Amino acid sequence: MRLWGGRFSKDPDQLAHEFTRSLPFDQRLAEHDIAGSIAHVRMLGHCAVLTPGEARKIEAGLERVRAGLSSGELTLDPESEDIHTEIERLLIEQVGAVAGKLHTARSRNDQIALDLRLFVREEIDSLRDHTAALQRALVEVAEKHLDTVMPGYTHLQRAQPVLLAHHLMAYFFMVQRDRDRLAECRKRVDLCPLGAAALAGTSFPIDPSFVAKQLGFDGLCPNSIDAVSDRDFILEFLADAAIAAVHLSQLAAEIVLWSSTEFGFVRLDDAWCTGSSIMPQKRNPDGAELTRGKAGRVFGNLMNLLSVLKGLPLAYNRDLQEDKEALFDTADTVSASLRVMRGMVTTASFDTQRMADALSAGFPTATGVADYLVRAGLPFREAHGIAGQIVQYCEKEKIGFEQLSVEEWRSFSAEFGEDIVKRISPGGAVAGKVSPGGTAPPQVKDQIARARKLLES
Repeated sequence: MRLWGGRFSKDPDQLAHEFTRSLPFDQRLAEHDIAGSIAHVRMLGHCAVLTPGEARKIEAGLERVRAGLSSGELTLDPESEDIHTEIERLLIEQVGAVAGKLHTARSRNDQIALDLRLFVREEIDSLRDHTAALQRALVEVAEKHLDTVMPGYTHLQRAQPVLLAHHLMAYFFMVQRDRDRLAECRKRVDLCPLGAAALAGTSFPIDPSFVAKQLGFDGLCPNSIDAVSDRDFILEFLADAAIAAVHLSQLAAEIVLWSSTEFGFVRLDDAWCTGSSIMPQKRNPDGAELTRGKAGRVFGNLMNLLSVLKGLPLAYNRDLQEDKEALFDTADTVSASLRVMRGMVTTASFDTQRMADALSAGFPTATGVADYLVRAGLPFREAHGIAGQIVQYCEKEKIGFEQLSVEEWRSFSAEFGEDIVKRISPGGAVAGKVSPGGTAPPQVKDQIARARKLLES
């Protein structure tokens, strides 16, 4: 069965058929196609384009097709062209020739656009749920580590002491931006294209607002040509997903580093590790590594669709069939990555002593030394230079700040008092970072409280 062909004198070449058909991947849109068709046929009955009896019969047939596909009683013909053809074929089997009236005032062009908007809207809601689940996991772990001090890093070098909770909350707010972007994207997805037909609209007295209301859309696409050719909403979804994949990849990369013997900051639960086929001792963070690696697929899907759309004339072109595999793969990949990272974070155990020990090297409290002198009245540039000289001296003597006597401190500046040792301890350094968003415990507690409110909303 084909939805076209009256003007053709022969069937498509088998190679051409295999090359152009989309059922192997667009069958995923079956439920969305049926939902859109039910709303469409209700509208046709509402507008008296079909008789009430015809509309009811077709709708009942679509419900039987939906139930049959769900139960496995009905199956798709794997050789069919696309999911739209298959739904109509199955509908004909259920209700007979009246099924052919379903396509009145509709084209596959606006039908496809509708299916995709329904799919993307659903996936946005699902991904936002998964991002929230990861955020809750980050908050819960952070709340357990409000007194755990660890090295903060820049350039992958130990920089300043921070709370582990502060570090984890950084990822919370990164993921929050992902949730916000998806919510903004949803607003632009939430327009109904049905009624645009092939590109010019239709001569039938239809009511697209009726369909939009049935399907929960916020409004209508304002231009019929744009309605069938627009894939901006998919591009935006892919771009938002790509940014989310960046954040997940960064979190995964730190988990890989922190779980290594060299760092030893975290131990992943056995349920989220794999072993080696030759080395019995190995516990590999493969879930994190694959999350990091799969980000590249998500980036590639965005570039794929950008390349497809570049230079396309209006309105619909078959090139647009290439939007679906990129869309489906991105939705699946980011969804799986979010769930994996949540599982790893939730079950991980942190070695707080190893983190504390790591603060004994690299002079991560050197900025505190400079700040101490600034508070005593020295210009920061001068204070910075003195602190650098002290670091150089300690490196030469192979000692840490905590091993310096008060006399040695004062040999560099008379402004140092006996309280310097306390002020430059990791705990003291953390407690001093009281600026908004800083790593001092009260500021981190404020971040967690803000995070809780965001999750509740």
